Parts: sequence; C-alpha cells; structure tokens
Amino acid sequence: MSLNVKLQVFEGPLDLLLHLIEKNKVDIYDIPIALITDQYLDYIRMMKKEDLNVASEFLVMAATLLSIKSKMLLPAEVNEEGEEEDPRAELVEKLIEYKMYKYMSFELKDMQIDANRTWFKGATLPKEIADYKEPIDYEKLIGDLDLSKLNHIFKSVMKRQVDKVDPVRSQFGKIEKDEVNLEEKTEYIENYIRFHKSFSFRELLQNQKSKMDVVVTFLIILEMIKVGKIVIAQEELFDDIRITSKVA
Repeated sequence: MSLNVKLQVFEGPLDLLLHLIEKNKVDIYDIPIALITDQYLDYIRMMKKEDLNVASEFLVMAATLLSIKSKMLLPAEVNEEGEEEDPRAELVEKLIEYKMYKYMSFELKDMQIDANRTWFKGATLPKEIADYKEPIDYEKLIGDLDLSKLNHIFKSVMKRQVDKVDPVRSQFGKIEKDEVNLEEKTEYIENYIRFHKSFSFRELLQNQKSKMDVVVTFLIILEMIKVGKIVIAQEELFDDIRITSKVA
C-alpha cells in the first residue's frame, strides 16, 4: 500500500492510533504503549521516506507517545488523593472522544445516503376532499348534559368574567385634562375682589365651572394671602370664610 493511500485513510494522529489499537485488538483502556509507539513510529518513518513534509500533528503525537513511554518506565506518580496516576489517561480520553465522533459521522453519512434514496409524493387530493369537514354530532358533543347543567356552566363562566373586573378601577371614568389659563383666572379673581371688596369664599367657588377651576382658584387665593392682597376671617369653626381686599 502506497503512502498516499495511508495519508488519505488516516485523517490525523488519533485516527492512526485508533487503527493500530483495533489492528492489535488491545483494550483501549489498557494500551500497550511500547508496542503502539513502535508501530506508530514505523508509520512516521515510512511517511518521511515518501514525503519530508510530514504533518506536524503526527510528529507532535510521536513526541507525546515517547514521553508517555518514558513515564511508564519510571515509578508511578501519586496524586493528592493517594492514587497512582496513569500517564496514558489523557491520551485514552482523547481516543475515546475521537472514536465517538468518528462513529457518529458514520451514522450521519448512512442517514444521508438513505435520505438520498427516499422519494416523496406530493399531495394530489381533489379540492372537494381537501375542503371536506366532518359534520358535528351535537348529541355526542353534549353527551349527558341537560339544561340544568348547561345553566350552571353558563353562570360559572359569567361569574369568572365578573371576577376579572376590578371593583375599584371599573368605577373610574374617563380622565380628561381641564385646560385652565392661570393668567386669565388670576385676572378674573383680582377683578372680582376689586369689585366686591368683601365676600364669601363659598360664593367665589360656586362661580367656578369645574374642579380644576376650584383648585386653581384656591391656589390663587392662597398666593394673594401670602403677598398681603387679601385677608380672611372665620368667626366659628366650619363657618363660611370671609375674604376682604386690602388693596384700595
């Protein structure tokens, strides 16, 4: 077998190692590292004779195998748990992982080949049959239900709909923005005070058109008290408030 065939068969150093393990029929968890290393190096020498530009990954694996072989000749190292470490462990793990992916690729290739042999027939049903819908058997659908049970189901459904309604938020009306011109409202109140001189606060508020008008009016009155334009008086608790102008 020529070298070119070997390079095409073995896609990488792990592929070559896996071939040697299977060829020698040895346990992948107990690799005879000396035997496999010697055979691996024989393949590397054959590659060099035919092609000096041997892939670096094959040479790196050769160095790794020689390193493992030398460690196997030395006393075994002990880890922190007191167990002896196997220099082959990391290599075995890589080989098992590679073997798994390799056989998975075979499965995918077989699936692809089988898929190429599969043919599908498109739908050719007549329109009348495709649009056909089986009639509903209402007796079978209703079963043992009677009017009493249906009424009970209806009431339970309606109750669930009522329970979904928030009892507080459902009472809220539509929120609308009241447009109040502060300058115009201030001018109106100043003219009202200038004309009446002394009047009831309730009387002033009754002339307002909306809640926003009442709020703005109240704020303007407070501002006028603050700057000293008006004074207020109340004879008894909860009595009406009298407003008197201080402006001549």
